[in-house]
Amino acid sequence: MTELPFWKVKTLEEMDPREWESLCDGCGLCCLNKLEDWDSGAVVFTSVRCRLMDGTSCRCTDYENRQATVPECIQLTPEGVDEIPWLPPTCGYRLVRENRDLYWWHHLVSGDPETVHIAGISARGRETVCETEVDVEDFEDYVVDWPWKVGEGA
Repeated sequence: MTELPFWKVKTLEEMDPREWESLCDGCGLCCLNKLEDWDSGAVVFTSVRCRLMDGTSCRCTDYENRQATVPECIQLTPEGVDEIPWLPPTCGYRLVRENRDLYWWHHLVSGDPETVHIAGISARGRETVCETEVDVEDFEDYVVDWPWKVGEGA
């Protein structure tokens, strides 16, 4: 008999730190700057990436100290998964919270951290720009919809 993987038997709250961290698929979409309409609450993604996001690997260049460098960086928690409306539709945390399975390209399923990029789910290969190269007043010029559309038909 095969034992079920932890994400199929544990809630987000029950996961240990290693399991929790492994749910991140490395897509980098959460590290893109978002804009929120104050009146409607609508959130849009921009192609402006956090100053700590490596545009090639889609990983944080200083993950352990990211909140010291980027105070607005959000530390995702189980509660945050419920409260953050902009988590990408393919996000492992969101999928587990919704009692859905991880996609074939998630490294916990495929065994390869590159499959998220090969499948076109990540920010890799997309035209992004570092936030240090754009005035915050100009972020509106970089609004994109592709982060909402990744994984369609997956």
